[in-house]
Order: sequence, then structure tokens, then C-alpha cells
Amino acid sequence: MTETLRSIVAYIIDLGVLVFFHELGHYLAARSQGVTVEAFSIGFGPALVSWRAKSGTVWKLSVLPLGGYVKMQGWGEPADGTPALPGSFAATRLRSKALIVAAGPVANLILAFVLFVGLFMTVGKTIVQPVLSEVVPQSPAAVAGLETGDRVIAVAGTKISDFTQLQSIIMAHPDAAMAFIVERHGQALTREVTLGDTMEGGQKIGHLGVAGDVSTMRHYGPLGAVRAAAVETYDDAAGMLTGLYRLVFHQEGLRDLAGPLGIAQITGKVAALGVVSVINLIALLSINLGLINLVPIPILDGGHLMFYAAEAIYGRPLPPRAQDIGLRFGLALIVSLFFVTTFNDLSRLGAVSWVSHLFG
Repeated sequence: MTETLRSIVAYIIDLGVLVFFHELGHYLAARSQGVTVEAFSIGFGPALVSWRAKSGTVWKLSVLPLGGYVKMQGWGEPADGTPALPGSFAATRLRSKALIVAAGPVANLILAFVLFVGLFMTVGKTIVQPVLSEVVPQSPAAVAGLETGDRVIAVAGTKISDFTQLQSIIMAHPDAAMAFIVERHGQALTREVTLGDTMEGGQKIGHLGVAGDVSTMRHYGPLGAVRAAAVETYDDAAGMLTGLYRLVFHQEGLRDLAGPLGIAQITGKVAALGVVSVINLIALLSINLGLINLVPIPILDGGHLMFYAAEAIYGRPLPPRAQDIGLRFGLALIVSLFFVTTFNDLSRLGAVSWVSHLFG
């Protein structure tokens, strides 16, 4: 019961932070472009708490913690051809509309970057050292004479600073012969290694057959933290985009997708590890939310940007009928994805097996 309550509370807090900054991006961009914002809500449904700011915006905390929204005056083009009201979203320029829509996902990426900067300056960043904690028997590493405990100093003339860099070099050179310089018992040794290969995501990548789990904390000053946070944000975003590509084009990872139940379970477990782990998870989820919203699916921010791009190319908005069909398709896709992820969550929780057993 305590674990369930912790998961629910952690999920609501994490989601609230992500949604707030996402919608804040839309809100600030709208205000900067002179668009009147009528309401800013965290959650849906009846308001638990609300107040009206001097700007006229009604700020609300609503009962259903499943997202949020910014309600702008004149959202969407006028359907009857009447002139749009000054200060409305419909009356603003096309590039302003694109800026307002894109600001939400961008705000999520900025949030992740800022959180990483703060973590790296205060707590530090976990760095997995290029030390071989395991060498798989009969693997290219074992055949070349690499041993458990070896520290990789350089590969093909490139100095190695961490295990991630080592992995990147190996993956980029399938079947290549490369010179490894390793430190063993205080002595530098050179080993010629012929890498193997394996298939991942429809592509052939290099294979060495080692694992690394020796980690240390690296602390950064302000400038170093900014650089490290930028790299971390970029690498995490690139990894998520790669996973999305494999999901769409190779149907890989569909069973691993998590929905609200799965994310709540994950946030509960992470909350038990402490504040630092929670902040790191929020940063990762923020990148995920920002990128997902930029996917060009109608109903998401990326879908609206796709409509605006089409309008910029053709010189006029897409016909209302075409936009309506696109939005319906996008909604159907999102609902389908919700059911798939919920099924995955219930399967991991054992509910699907229990029901299957119940009905024989």
C-alpha cells in the first residue's frame, strides 16, 4: 500500500512538473506574440483551485492529473470566414503560430538541460570507466587476449575517457581490425583486436564482447556543467529518436512501451532511490515528452507544425476537411497507442495472465 501511494504521488508530481513547463512554453511564446491567453490549466476537468491574474489569464489546478492545456483566444482558424479578433491566435502571423506551438516541446528540452546542469554542478555525473568488468568467453575480446580488469586507454590512436566512448567506437567499426592499448597491473599493453559484428535495428554494428560497470562521480564547474549537460541532452535525445525510428520502421520495442500505469510504477521505484534519481528521471521524461510532441502526428504539436509548413509552401491553409480528417486520424492513433501501452503495463503487472487464467 505504501509503495502504491508513493507511486501515485511521485507520478502526479513528475507529470505536473513536465506539463507545467510544457504549457509554460506555449504560454510565454503566446504572450510574446501578443496573443491573449484565456486559461492555463494543469490537469483537466473541474478546477480544484483557480485564480485570475492581472493579464486576464485564469490559472487552474484541475481534478484529473493527466496533462494540461493553454487556452488561447481564437485557437484555430475561423470557420465562417469572418475576420479574426485582434489579439487572438487566429489573427497572428503564421511564423508566430509556429513559434507558439513549438515552444512547448522546446521548453521540455530546456528543462532537461537545466536540470542536468544543476545535477552535474551539485552532485556530479556518473561516469562508467573504460574498465572491462567482464570478457565474454570466445568473444573477439577474449580471442585477442583482453582480460577482466583491463583499462582501455586508447583504440586505434583515439584516447578513451569512458565506457560509452568505447562502445561508440566499437559499434561504428564492425569486423574492423583495431589496435587496443590497455593498462593491466600498471603496465601498458598493446593488443590487436578483430571486432565481430551483430545486427541491431536492421544495421550491422561492431561487437567486442565486454561489459563495464566500474563507475565514478565526476564533478563540474559552471562552464563544464553546461557543456556536459548539452552533451547529455543531445545524447539522450538522439537515443530516443533512434528508438522511435526502430519502433516505426522495424517494429522493435513495441512490447517495451510504457503507458501511465507503467510510468507511475517506474516513478514510484525511482522515488525510493532519492531526490537525485527523481530529478534525473524528470529530465529524461521531459526530453521524451518534448520529442514525442514534435512527431508530425495531427493533434500533437508536431502535427500542427506540419499543417503550418504545408500552409507556408502552398500559400494558404489546408482545407478544413483535410485538417479534420488529419486530426481524427491523429486522435485514433493516439488512442490506439494508449491501449497498446496500457496492455503492456497490465501484462507486466500480471493482470493479463491472471485474466487469461481466469477464463481458461
